[in-house]
Amino acid sequence: MTTVRSPDATSRDPFELDRLAEELAARESQHKLKQPNGADEDELSAAEHDLPPYTPLSHDDPHLSAETFDVEQFLLSRAYTSLPDLRTELRDYLAALKEELVRLINDDYEAFISLSTDLRGEGTRLEALQRPLTDLKAKVLESRHTLQEIQDETKQKLDRRAAIREEKAFLHLLLKISESITRLESLLLISSPEDEDKEPSNVVAMPLATRTDTDAEDRSRGNRAKHIARVAVEYTQLLYHVSRAHTEPCAFIDESQWRIDRIKSTLSSDLDHLFATTLGALVGGKEQSGRPTKVSEIEKSKLYADVTECLRTYDVLGLWRDAEDVIRREVLREFIKKTIYPGALSAPRSPIVPHTPLPVSGRSSSPAPPQTASLPPRTPYTPFTAFASKQNPFEFTLRADASATSLASAAILDETDDALAALYNAVLRFVDRDVRRVMEIAEAVCTKSGSRTRQAPGGAEDGQAPGFEIMANVVWAEVGRALMDELGSVIFAAGKPDEFRKHHETTQAFIRALEFLAPSVESVEAMRKHIVFTAFERRWQLPIYFQLRWKEIVTKLEESLVTTKLERNATKALAPFVTQQAAAVFDAVRASWSAEVFIPELSARFWRFTLQILSRYRTWLDKSLPPLEPPPKVAAAVAAERGGSIASPTARASTPVPTEAASAESIAADEALLQQFATAVTDIKAMERQVKKLWMEELSAMLPDTVPAEGEQGVSPEDALKHALLSLTSLVPALLNQIVLILARRACDALLSMRSIPSQFRAMSSSKRMPTEPSYFVSLIFKHTKAFFAIQTVDGPGAALKDDCLRPVAQDVFELVTQRYIYFLSAMKKTEESLRRLKKGKKSAYSLFGSSSREDDGRADEEKIRTQMVLDVDAFGREAESLGVAVQENAAYRSLVEMARSSLTDDS
Repeated sequence: MTTVRSPDATSRDPFELDRLAEELAARESQHKLKQPNGADEDELSAAEHDLPPYTPLSHDDPHLSAETFDVEQFLLSRAYTSLPDLRTELRDYLAALKEELVRLINDDYEAFISLSTDLRGEGTRLEALQRPLTDLKAKVLESRHTLQEIQDETKQKLDRRAAIREEKAFLHLLLKISESITRLESLLLISSPEDEDKEPSNVVAMPLATRTDTDAEDRSRGNRAKHIARVAVEYTQLLYHVSRAHTEPCAFIDESQWRIDRIKSTLSSDLDHLFATTLGALVGGKEQSGRPTKVSEIEKSKLYADVTECLRTYDVLGLWRDAEDVIRREVLREFIKKTIYPGALSAPRSPIVPHTPLPVSGRSSSPAPPQTASLPPRTPYTPFTAFASKQNPFEFTLRADASATSLASAAILDETDDALAALYNAVLRFVDRDVRRVMEIAEAVCTKSGSRTRQAPGGAEDGQAPGFEIMANVVWAEVGRALMDELGSVIFAAGKPDEFRKHHETTQAFIRALEFLAPSVESVEAMRKHIVFTAFERRWQLPIYFQLRWKEIVTKLEESLVTTKLERNATKALAPFVTQQAAAVFDAVRASWSAEVFIPELSARFWRFTLQILSRYRTWLDKSLPPLEPPPKVAAAVAAERGGSIASPTARASTPVPTEAASAESIAADEALLQQFATAVTDIKAMERQVKKLWMEELSAMLPDTVPAEGEQGVSPEDALKHALLSLTSLVPALLNQIVLILARRACDALLSMRSIPSQFRAMSSSKRMPTEPSYFVSLIFKHTKAFFAIQTVDGPGAALKDDCLRPVAQDVFELVTQRYIYFLSAMKKTEESLRRLKKGKKSAYSLFGSSSREDDGRADEEKIRTQMVLDVDAFGREAESLGVAVQENAAYRSLVEMARSSLTDDS
């Protein structure tokens, strides 16, 4: 905050005019810089110098007409006016307002006073108008009342006429019902109540065969089917009329209900008898005829036409379950009793249906049936796959010769040395021969009539869906119940795992073959939802079978894992593994998914078992591996070798410096450790490759996308397998670090010989020949590394790891040896520098004769030593390059080369 100072009388400029002038000039210069294009203040537009226009106060002023008067905004808008002038202006405006208000009051007051004088005498006129209005109101009310009476009377007559019309229509409906009942009784040869009163007879109780036999002379079986269909249509209309009549209580309907029930019972019994007779003729005709003839084929076509008509009638009446009961009673039940009984599997082979050889040409066009041979499919069958190869499973061509080619489309199991498969084949042949065509006709009838999407006239029976379900309610219900009751103790016995798996596989193949004979996918779905199918699947004791297989596999595996020691046994039988334990672990994994053990329904259990086996192998490795060096020590050593200061190698105190050659005991111990570490790494990598190969070839197709597991609802099988393998492969880096340290330690032992190079050349100082070959120890540096990876040798512990681990291991060993090489070379230079200083001190004390020749000999020795060092370092780099190491990209090696080419002593 600027303080105002009082003028100093003693100064030359008491009012500081010079300072004010300087500030004004500075302000004007800043203002000119802010103006665009450097324009001066004089060049501004004239509008900026003009005063704001004067606006007198009026009603149009926005500040005076605002809802809330803002004093500050008003004063700011009149900022160019002084306060005395503003006060005078406001007083003038107030006087104008008062004058205008008085004028407005005077004008309105004159109009108000004249209003009272204009209304004088109007009361009498209003009273004169009131009297006729009262009479008019009374007449209007009277007319309204009369009109309401007429309206009510008209409404009553209309309601009475509507009721009469409804009664007439209802009577017509009752007449239709009566006529329909009478007509149906005449069509069904049922005596009416009037006839019973006139001639009491037992016509109703007469057997159906008597009535049908009396008409057999005039009506063939086909005419009877059409007759029954006509009766069914008439009965459906009767039910529709009766449902309309049930909207209100009716004594006639109640009295006629017993006649309707009698018509339904008679129609149902006639239809059942006709359908049973037709089916019996079909089945019996096939059994009696030895070779199909033209007459028999024509008769079969007629019989199938009668079957179609009967099924269509059943569909119209909604009696789908009755038709299924007739098929069950007349066609299937007797065959099931003769085929499936307690001793069926031990009985000699004498099938009821002759085994007709299948032509090759016929089977070539049909899809390959599921097999139960010694090589079963490795991937589980998915539901409804039997229909994937059909041209169109929803189109049915009812040809006369369909029965002749029906066996060509049947899926027959391999019954070699398998009594259960032979029994299943007998069932399949029977279903294909006698039931398949009927199922196709029923499916065509339902598809054409749309009965599956509509309700039956009497509602769905037994809570089941409308439509024919012959495969589910007849074929599978009888076959599945007979298998559970008669052969359940043999088929579902889990005490013998091999037989149980064979029975389960054969039965599942039989179910798929049976589904192949189903007329549509909806029939297969209905079969799988049937209560007998659910009970049949529950009879399989799959958990017990899994426990037996688990015990069998685990017992054999644990016998191999008893020995907690890595013993190398590289035989062809164990390839690609080198230990019996690793081979046993993979054999256990592979056995769990083999065709002789695996069951698709147990895929989740076998998958968890596979992950447990891999986890058990990791536990065994932890117990079998020799104790590793502590990770902090290893990490510190590697970090010191890789990131230590090259210029000051003595600062890396964490890396031990060998001062003498290793003993035979330590070498033998290192060889044993190398053998064990290499064995573990080889088995881990082989296990990873083999398990991934097994996953890609088999497990990925055998497992669903997600296997429900406890606590792993959102984990896919592939992710779980990767996690299990990661627990194994996480050991590889630590084991490779141990191998690198051992190989580096053996390589550094060979470097100890380089300390004798100076003394060697000084001892041979008389020889003036410069060295041309590297020292002998250079070829020994990577000797153990090459022997480990079987390079230039027959075999080695890491021969199987050569392709994957040779380059990284050689790189790490080269890094550590290079650092140790630099350390030894630095120590040698320090020793040579100390000797040079010592000689220099002696030369200063004794410098009488011969000093020049000695200096020349010393320089020659140093040159020989440096040349030998360069040869050794170059040979060391070539040896590393032969192992795949990029030596020119290694910073430590470049420092080593630079140090070897430099002088041994400091000449300064």
